[in-house]
Amino acid sequence: MKRLPDTELEVMKALWDLGPDTPRVRLEEALSHRGWAANTVNTYLSRLADKGYLSVARRGKSNLYTPLISREDYLAFDSRQVLSRLYGSSPRNFVAALARDGLARQDLEELRELLDELGGRE
Repeated sequence: MKRLPDTELEVMKALWDLGPDTPRVRLEEALSHRGWAANTVNTYLSRLADKGYLSVARRGKSNLYTPLISREDYLAFDSRQVLSRLYGSSPRNFVAALARDGLARQDLEELRELLDELGGRE
């Protein structure tokens, strides 16, 4: 798996939200706020298909797009990449960087709860 450019990630987010067998027209509607031309969307879809992130099925005169990679799998992969690249694979360094700008009490409580949940898995 490779990290996606922001533009291609936006297309994947729309597909994840819309689900399998999404007609191109619905996808373009979901991305209309981006102001991309139809050819631009087509380019991103072709790239994503070539990379194995989505499949394309022809039905009648329409193409249907289906994500082949789940949002959860991509987010887990991307998170590991960011953690490795920017924080030396250290969650502690990541949290320390967040804490420098100050974490709200609620954020700290949520982190503690998550750590307690993760610690209970063993």
